[in-house]
Amino acid sequence: MKVIGLAGWSGAGKTTLLARVIPHLLGQGLRVSVIKHAHHEFDVDVPGKDSWRHREAGATEVLVTSARRWALMHELRGAAEPLLPELLATLSPVDLVVIEGFKREPLRKIEVHRAANGKPLLFPDDPGVVGIATDVAVETTLPTAHLDDIEAVAALLQRSAVSVEDVLAKSFSKG
Repeated sequence: MKVIGLAGWSGAGKTTLLARVIPHLLGQGLRVSVIKHAHHEFDVDVPGKDSWRHREAGATEVLVTSARRWALMHELRGAAEPLLPELLATLSPVDLVVIEGFKREPLRKIEVHRAANGKPLLFPDDPGVVGIATDVAVETTLPTAHLDDIEAVAALLQRSAVSVEDVLAKSFSKG
């Protein structure tokens, strides 16, 4: 299992890019999973539904399953946010795990940069950035790919990924 981060400022298009890259990777026969960090309270459950009611009632975990998928919601109930290695350890084995967000983690990552976003590049100050997906020319020795060149972005992700064992061997802080 290989791991690579995808980082950038809000509005850079990380999720949109990843949603375009995943089908390309699947077409190459790879199995792909994603860990997404949210900086705010979020919910994937529908208020009023049974699983939501169980969680609201105080259950620590609620697993919802069907013939098509299953999802596990785990409430922290005041406990510390899990560290990235803990989250990685919960995943089923796949070929590539893309970690979206966690831009402050000491993780190899591809920076997603969109000029119209008006934000500075992360790479000059982040030694974890090992490549850049962008819509403008960037003066750097790092490998780059245009945001619209999905094949090149997918190749950049694959070339830059490291084994999950290497990631788990590092010490991580909260995202």
